[in-house]
Amino acid sequence: MHHLYLFLLAALQGVTELFPISSLGHSILVPAIFRWPINRGADWFLPFIVVLHLGTLAALLSFFWRDWVELIGSFVRDGGRPLRPDSRLLWLLILATIPAGLLGLALAHKIKDLFGGFSFAAIALMVNGVLLIWGDRLRAKEPSHTLEGLGWQRALVIGFAQCLALIPGFSRSGATLVAGIGAGLDYANAARFSFLLATPIIGAAGLLEVPKLFHHSLPPGLLPVILLSGILSGLFAWLSIWFLMRYFHQHEIKALRPFGIYCIVFGAVALFIGHGGM
Repeated sequence: MHHLYLFLLAALQGVTELFPISSLGHSILVPAIFRWPINRGADWFLPFIVVLHLGTLAALLSFFWRDWVELIGSFVRDGGRPLRPDSRLLWLLILATIPAGLLGLALAHKIKDLFGGFSFAAIALMVNGVLLIWGDRLRAKEPSHTLEGLGWQRALVIGFAQCLALIPGFSRSGATLVAGIGAGLDYANAARFSFLLATPIIGAAGLLEVPKLFHHSLPPGLLPVILLSGILSGLFAWLSIWFLMRYFHQHEIKALRPFGIYCIVFGAVALFIGHGGM
């Protein structure tokens, strides 16, 4: 086992989990294209992926910890009633988490097994790119809603959009960003809602798998590599959040287009390489 490839996969996970370019699609396409010697069927691979997700969760919590303190504090002060904007926003996040949470528990592994092939991931990534470019067209010149004005119906639509991430090649952040823009949010508010929404869903997915960390015997010397990979994934995830929040605050038009073009080009190149002999 070449530990360098695990570190590369950790960095790839950290970046693509929050960029609107599909971490699941990239984790299928990139190792296959460059022939990374990673055995996905090994007993240690699942614990490795769990640790990477926990690294991403740590990055989200460390970046948005003030937001969560305000949201939860307001929720407690209001006795669980949506009397203030923060407590109301927390209820919207809870509501938007439900669709992907339920579908993920019921069908996540079946969906990945059914649609997890190389060619499908490449095609889905291209469709994801088209979705991002279409999302730019939804961007209103004057956004009609802030997060305080977001209604529960629109929040639920964003939650259902998040379900697309269960399919390799479709981006969770991309789908929720487009749905948020379609709901009348500007890029910055759509990104904030998307990243706050990512925290419980990524956290739940990771924490539910934590017990499996203790059910697998790891090869000698691999545990430090897995832990370091988790730290690396978290570091790249934090840098990604920092970059994206600045980027979406500074761009008022066509902010998703570069990511959309990238997804279409990379998906097409991957499909061409795949049909060329992979």
